[in-house]
Amino acid sequence: MRKILVLTGKFIGNVIDFFYPPFKRFFSLQFFRYGVSGAANLVFDWLLYFVTYNFIFRKQVVELGFTAVSPHIAALLVVFPVTLLSGFLLQKYVTFTASQMRGREQLVRYMVVVGVNLFINYFGLKLLVEVLHLYPTPSKMVVTLICTIFSYFSQKKFTFKIKNAP
Repeated sequence: MRKILVLTGKFIGNVIDFFYPPFKRFFSLQFFRYGVSGAANLVFDWLLYFVTYNFIFRKQVVELGFTAVSPHIAALLVVFPVTLLSGFLLQKYVTFTASQMRGREQLVRYMVVVGVNLFINYFGLKLLVEVLHLYPTPSKMVVTLICTIFSYFSQKKFTFKIKNAP
């Protein structure tokens, strides 16, 4: 399985690298890869959120027996684990490939950063949708952009950091 992930990551990286030359003066290759793979995962997240909110939960409160969950939060809870996994795999095998850390350690660190992002997502959506009465999908987009900025620096300096060579 790891071999397939590595080969797929190299293929995706090569496709992204093909479009890199015009941006070479402005961005490092790593930042460009992060941006493109992150944007792809972001669009995947938005589309999945839109479908889940509008067609699975049909904009209705979700009754769980012991509590009720608003449809925008229920959609977040369904979409989040999916994009967590796809985002980790893209970052590990496409963007931050030079990190020597063990995969488990990267995953744990990634999940810490994602936990902070979940906190930002939850309270950001609560604020924008329930307090400011903005539409859920654009609210999700705004919150995601905030999380993206936080994530790049966290992933580079914490999750996939490169240990100094002796």
